[in-house]
Amino acid sequence: IPLCIFFNYIFASFADWLSIDMPYYAYEGDQVVVRCSGRDNNKIKRLTFYKDGAWLPAYYNTYIISNARPSDSGSYYCKAKRRVFLFIDDTEQTRSVWLTVRELFPAPQLTTRPSQPTEGASVTLFCGTQLPADRSQTQLRYSFYRGGYTLRSDWDSPEFWISEIWKEDSGYYWCEARTVSHSVSKQSHQSYIQVQRIPVSGVLLETQPQRDQVVKGETLVLVCSVAKGTGKTKFFWHREDTRESLGQKSQRSQRAELEIPAIRESHAGRYYCTADNGYGLIQSQAVIVTVRIPVSRPVLTFSVPGAQALTGDVVELRCEDNRASPPILYRFYHENVPLGNTAAPFGGGASFNLSVTARHSGTYACEADNGLGAQRSDVAVLYVTEFPPKIRLMNGPHRCEGRVEVEKEGHWGTVCDDGWDMKDVAVVCRELGCGAAKHTPAGMLYLPVAEEDQPVFIQVALCNGTEAALAECEQVETFDCGHDEDAGAVCEGRCSSHSLVSNHSDAFDVLPSLTCIICGEPNFFVCLCCCSIFLLVLFF
Repeated sequence: IPLCIFFNYIFASFADWLSIDMPYYAYEGDQVVVRCSGRDNNKIKRLTFYKDGAWLPAYYNTYIISNARPSDSGSYYCKAKRRVFLFIDDTEQTRSVWLTVRELFPAPQLTTRPSQPTEGASVTLFCGTQLPADRSQTQLRYSFYRGGYTLRSDWDSPEFWISEIWKEDSGYYWCEARTVSHSVSKQSHQSYIQVQRIPVSGVLLETQPQRDQVVKGETLVLVCSVAKGTGKTKFFWHREDTRESLGQKSQRSQRAELEIPAIRESHAGRYYCTADNGYGLIQSQAVIVTVRIPVSRPVLTFSVPGAQALTGDVVELRCEDNRASPPILYRFYHENVPLGNTAAPFGGGASFNLSVTARHSGTYACEADNGLGAQRSDVAVLYVTEFPPKIRLMNGPHRCEGRVEVEKEGHWGTVCDDGWDMKDVAVVCRELGCGAAKHTPAGMLYLPVAEEDQPVFIQVALCNGTEAALAECEQVETFDCGHDEDAGAVCEGRCSSHSLVSNHSDAFDVLPSLTCIICGEPNFFVCLCCCSIFLLVLFF
């Protein structure tokens, strides 16, 4: 800091032997130098300085005020004892000079904006003071305090910003301004700041995801918020229908969240929350939480037993998922091609009716979808026969072996073995879907034999082996044939172990099956040689 600006120095008149040099005025913190000198300093025996008549300690001819204060203002002069002639001494005194030490800046004033802040708001503290025009370039530093705590020190701005202020921050605040050199430092008066708290109001409970229904397995977040309210708020969550307390949180916020992971069906119900920041509990309105259940793999069934139908039948395809939340849309597929869809607005299953033809044989599936992801059923197979069977093989170990019987006008009769050969058997096997022809056994081997009153419909079948059904072959109607001449047929189909289980006790009832098991061949005659001893035992 310059020691003297606009100094006006006092010079004693040439008539004065002793003179004093010093400024008229200075500012707080300045260094002031007071010098005394005579016309011939060598003749000065002793030099003393005075302020307002009081002696001042000085070094040689200079008195220095290193850090001027207003108390340093006053009248300064000096005295000198000098040798006049030989042993004659004289005392010289300068004229008095008045020094005024001016205030560099007044004590700061602390102001706040706003003067009555509310919780959560920002506050600006201003430490205001003023430098004189001729010292406007002097740099000041500012510090801010609350109670016994320092908020900010050595700040180069007279403003200090508090981003958020709370009720517990209420108290006495003051500031300090000082020069960079610390030569001048002044504090403001303390100011009390009262932080206002706003009671909570407008309590609201919301859910995330933001919809009326949540999906089973998802995370449900209950968000409790207040429209107004400051400070630390306590939030509480409750379930209304079960009077269950779910949890609580205390935080300096206008909203809080409670998470319910992996929501279940049992979580469906009415929920509400309350909030309190010291002025009493305020309750929200209740929110109804509905839990939606995604579809699982549905089950597809057919209305016809054994999944077997005849052409012209109306088959009901039933798709069901009895746990999924409604509404559910069911889609039906045949060989992966969409057939149509049916809605179940209230849940449960749905049906799709199909008037079947032979082309409807094949695989079927259904799909359930309630908007939470589709699920498809396992594949089911439907068998469609073009017309009721007109031929069958009776009493064999399996459906592809036995006594040949045909149907006419609702009655079943046998076929005579006159001219019965492999061509005829090949047609029978083709019509039954049993593969290639194997043998032409006698029908009487498949016990029990036909009833006496059961008719013989065909005397001779004249098949060439390429026909699709026995009815397409030329036929000779019966004129002389009994059941001891009934024809049999063996196709590729093999016998199975269940054929040994019979409701009949007669040994002849299990004879064909035993020949199959013992000989490894389903035809009785082929097995006859290797099983002759066994057969003799059975017959006799």
